[in-house]
Amino acid sequence: MKEKIFDAIKLAENIIDGDRIKRGDDVEFLLTMPLDELQAGAHEIQKNFCGNHIDFCTIINGKSGRCGENCKYCAQAACHKTGIEEYDFLPKEEIYRHALINQNAGVNRFSIVTSGRALSGKDFEKALEAYKFLHEKLTIDLCASHGILTREQFKRLKMTGVTSYHHNIETSKRFFPFICTSHTYDDRIKTIKIAQAEGFCVCSGGIIGMGETWQDRIDMAISLHELGIESIPINALMPVKGTALENRDQLSADEILRTIAIFRYINPTANIRLAAGRKLLPDNGASAFINGASASITGDMLTTSGTTIVEDMEILKRLGLTNKNSFNNAGTSKVG
Repeated sequence: MKEKIFDAIKLAENIIDGDRIKRGDDVEFLLTMPLDELQAGAHEIQKNFCGNHIDFCTIINGKSGRCGENCKYCAQAACHKTGIEEYDFLPKEEIYRHALINQNAGVNRFSIVTSGRALSGKDFEKALEAYKFLHEKLTIDLCASHGILTREQFKRLKMTGVTSYHHNIETSKRFFPFICTSHTYDDRIKTIKIAQAEGFCVCSGGIIGMGETWQDRIDMAISLHELGIESIPINALMPVKGTALENRDQLSADEILRTIAIFRYINPTANIRLAAGRKLLPDNGASAFINGASASITGDMLTTSGTTIVEDMEILKRLGLTNKNSFNNAGTSKVG
């Protein structure tokens, strides 16, 4: 920013005109400005760059548990005792059944996520087969989330019809070693850059409420902007019993909403996506949809209770918002 601006609407107008918050800028005022003023500016930025469109995606846990990484928040890490269900890669027919239901409900994108540092060997081959099957029979956009892949794996993944890749940076570079030591922040950045180079739209965000500072959150937002990330999921930690973060206090609704608004100022053109922790918001995230968040994961997701697709479609209708499949027949399968 050229100068510090304390008026939220003026700041929003400058951002709409092309100004951007950059690393090293003094943004302390974003933390002290009244939330309603901050949200008013975020609303203007969102309206300009995203219109009234809200993007919905759903995920299925394609392979669960027994992960060798030590991420402190994760219920699927083998070092934690959470009692999570463990299973190998699901049959493609079961994945297809879930994808079809989500497509017909009006969801924009469907993703298979898997536990582990990286999907490889027979499991990766099964994933490729599943994506090819889905691409041939459905119209829903496909996303993948399989950890730290090689360039060759990304090339093969692209050939099956997958267009997006999800790979969170999780937090700031400074705070990352406090959350995970079995791989590095730079490992994640490298994976993201390879995915982008191979033509994928990358979905990458993180988790708030793990003990990081506001400066860590802002640093994460700026890092995502510098990477050119197009979809940014914001998860509020839902502590899982048996994980290293089981005793963390849950964030307040105002803290989550301020984070969403700040991410909108720093990443004005991206989809800021509600993820885990929506239940911590009193209106289930409805106010966030007009104050910075232009997307959401919907449906039940992994170890964290989500929001049903029907509930989300009702929220959009009530707010006068839409998504591309909401009011037409685009969500019908190719195989009837």
